[in-house]
Amino acid sequence: MAEELNVSMSQNFIHDFIDEDIAQGGQYQGMTVHTRFPPEPNGYLHIGHCKALTIDFGTAEKYGGICNLRMDDTNPSKEDVEYVEAIQEDIHWLGFDWGDRFFYASDYFPQMYEYAVELIRKGLAYVCELSPEEFKEHRGSIGIPATSPWRDRPMEESLDLFERMKNGEFPNGKYTLRAKIDLASGNFNMRDPVIYRINHAHHHRQGDKWCIYPMYDFAHPIEDALEGITHSLCSLEFENHRPLYDWVANNVSIPYHKPRQIEFARLGIDHTVMSKRKLRQLVEEGRVSGWDDPRMPTLCGLRRRGYTPKSIRNFCDRVGVTKSDNTIEYAFLEYCLREDLNETARRVMAVLRPVKLVITNYPAGQSETFEVENNPLHPEEGTHTVTFSRELWIEGEDFLSQPVPKYKRLYPNGPECRLKGAYLIKCVGYETDENGNITEIAAEYDPDSRGGNPADGRKVKGATIHWVDASTAVDAEVRLYDNLFSDPEPDGLGKDFLECLNPGSLEVLTGCKVEAGLSDAQPSDSFQFLRQGYFCADSKDSKPGHLVFNRSVSLKDSFKPQ
Repeated sequence: MAEELNVSMSQNFIHDFIDEDIAQGGQYQGMTVHTRFPPEPNGYLHIGHCKALTIDFGTAEKYGGICNLRMDDTNPSKEDVEYVEAIQEDIHWLGFDWGDRFFYASDYFPQMYEYAVELIRKGLAYVCELSPEEFKEHRGSIGIPATSPWRDRPMEESLDLFERMKNGEFPNGKYTLRAKIDLASGNFNMRDPVIYRINHAHHHRQGDKWCIYPMYDFAHPIEDALEGITHSLCSLEFENHRPLYDWVANNVSIPYHKPRQIEFARLGIDHTVMSKRKLRQLVEEGRVSGWDDPRMPTLCGLRRRGYTPKSIRNFCDRVGVTKSDNTIEYAFLEYCLREDLNETARRVMAVLRPVKLVITNYPAGQSETFEVENNPLHPEEGTHTVTFSRELWIEGEDFLSQPVPKYKRLYPNGPECRLKGAYLIKCVGYETDENGNITEIAAEYDPDSRGGNPADGRKVKGATIHWVDASTAVDAEVRLYDNLFSDPEPDGLGKDFLECLNPGSLEVLTGCKVEAGLSDAQPSDSFQFLRQGYFCADSKDSKPGHLVFNRSVSLKDSFKPQ
């Protein structure tokens, strides 16, 4: 592994099958458990892929086995090296590693072609001239077999046409190669499926060497078998494709054991979409700033927002591995992040909507320092120093000129309040501009209450509020994120997902004030802004002199995990 995260995978039904397979008398007795993660490099990995890759890599890890990383680059139209590199980065970030087991499906094109020729010679494949529209017309329906006017094409003729397809003599759509299986099968995937098609497209690795490309259902079992995969773990939509997977593996002469395919339910999360096509549309239409927009469900977006590898892996493990589709609340993903950051994030003070507080009886020109604990859950992590002087910044919401019932913060002649870790203060007045906006709050402090505890032991009725010293404060931009979609099911039947976008998914605050110690914050650093939430420095836009912080998750929520 690239990084030890101490996240173990829970036992599930896949592991029950594997236990049987490697036990005495099992089909893989004495063999190393060997899995693979085969993403198509046509986009960035998202949280849905994360479930699959944690199952693939986590299962191999659990059994002391190995997991291959394979780029499923059999469709050149939208594949790119940019996505290959991003996928590798995301997997390493999560703490998994493939060692020297990195492959491209396109490396097997010569073997796949030869296996297709083998099927033609065996009478198990033929070249078909049906157009996509005609193919649908001949597909049949439930109880009505499909038909194929080219099924009995002589083997020699199919061999000749298939070679000429490979040589580029025909345009896209002119011919396909179909497996000859069962036109009357109740499983439509077995009704002589297409296993090769013509596609005159430039491949990101193969260039223009190939103009015919294998279909996934033909390529995948061959790739798995050539790599020695024991367990091909995939999402539930491939369950009906398993007979075709097994048919290919059993009818080509691969001199290795045949892998076992096991399916599991995909991960669904509310208030988001998982379709690469739709995510790409959001990017290309400028609805988000890019694939790594912190509102996106992509791993690079979640990383930029401040999610940690441990929180995501814990989320995937706790969601579990099932055979039934279900939708998980996005709030549970946030819960897992909040749980992790509560343990690890350093506590600091930041004022997002600042208003000036002047302590009128504090000596002008004087300053002092206080120690603020870095994490109360871990006293061994010590403290950091903050400065204090006559003028401070506090949150605008911590003052009301006319208090509402049960308001326990600052207002004229109101109760004493604690300045976090510093002194007790009492509001004695305020100033406004010509529009009635509060511009300055006046308060007096009790010099005998250093640390927030009055010398006479009197009871403090007001709240504790955070602050930042005006003389040393650093300006920052803060971005507050919410769900990208206001509708919990933007992918629902009959819905236009673009119409479900949340117009309030991003709020940008400028002129925020943060502790001076945050001036060198790094993108990998997470902080708890006291009373505000968990934040991290933005990996793209934050730099010395222009700090930008993203809110990763709010400080607390009413969500309770089941």
